[in-house]
Amino acid sequence: MSPRALMPDHLRLVALFGIVVVNVQFMAYPITLGFEAAPSATTLDDLAIWAVNGLALFKSYGLFSFMFGVGLAYQIRSAERRGLPFGRLYRNRMIGLALLGLLHGLLFFPGDILLLYALVGALLYRWRDWAVGRLVRTGAILLAVQVLVALPLVVLAPPIEPDLLELERAIMTGGTWAEVATYRAASFAITFPILLVIQGIAALGWFCLGLAAVRAGLIDDPRHPLWARARRLCLGPGLLLGLTGAALWQWGDGGLGEALTVLCAPIATLGYLGLIAAWPAGSGRLMRGLRNIGASSLSLYLGQSILLSTLFAPYGAGLWGTVGAAEATGIALAATLVLMLAVTLWRRVFGLGPFEWVLRRITRHGVARS
Repeated sequence: MSPRALMPDHLRLVALFGIVVVNVQFMAYPITLGFEAAPSATTLDDLAIWAVNGLALFKSYGLFSFMFGVGLAYQIRSAERRGLPFGRLYRNRMIGLALLGLLHGLLFFPGDILLLYALVGALLYRWRDWAVGRLVRTGAILLAVQVLVALPLVVLAPPIEPDLLELERAIMTGGTWAEVATYRAASFAITFPILLVIQGIAALGWFCLGLAAVRAGLIDDPRHPLWARARRLCLGPGLLLGLTGAALWQWGDGGLGEALTVLCAPIATLGYLGLIAAWPAGSGRLMRGLRNIGASSLSLYLGQSILLSTLFAPYGAGLWGTVGAAEATGIALAATLVLMLAVTLWRRVFGLGPFEWVLRRITRHGVARS
């Protein structure tokens, strides 16, 4: 058996940190406003928002989506090697992701992406046998289309009705668990179709590129010249444009800054991919532990939402709307570190992360060797 490729675990780990600092604003403040509704505006708060928007927003989900396509290719390999019917395994896996996504979106975080991945992933299955070139072209076209679709939706979004904001504030500061859950479920029903349009097209594009990367041998070869070109051509410009857009968004022309942030996200994501490919393999305990955490990305992703949504909810620590942007970002990072430790200890006993175990059981249900 060939050695396990390390780049996917590194990618997942980086993406998880990016996702949590983006998502925390929609748990700590009104989901339609995010950091815009943060109660304080110190220099540190402004810098935190600038960094999150410039370095992570629209980019961390690109990395996570890229890994979905990589995962599909690995699942095909594994099924063929073990003589299992891949179509049934994949169908079960998408059902499992959809179920976890529904529970996640309805109960904890209305911005869930797992249900979106399950639906869009069903389309990717039909493209699984495409040639590398066709996958790359399709992925690039979808990313370009996504920018054209997302720009007007993001930049020209209408203002939120004050009555709705007041209702959310009342529920998230003094509601019972049932009232909060009902509000989250209603928000999820409204938010999901919007996310499907804003993120779904790009997700499918990154799925295609991830699948193509495995087919072309790039994931198994982090020293491939393409990754070096991504670092050289995309990382610097992507970061510069992203941070410039975020600065305009924060301190200047908000519409122009928001548009630039959306436009440059695919460039920065490609640069990140090149940078992560250069991550040293390492064989020490710390590096092995980090890779194990990256391999438990589903448990980390869901755990982040469960822990943070509880901390900010009135039935938890009641932090909703009370902390500044910098503090909310710090809480998100600290929660992730705690979860990383918890997952590490869990895996020492059980081998798999808790939600990876659940998804594996669903995936393998009723599947026997052919």
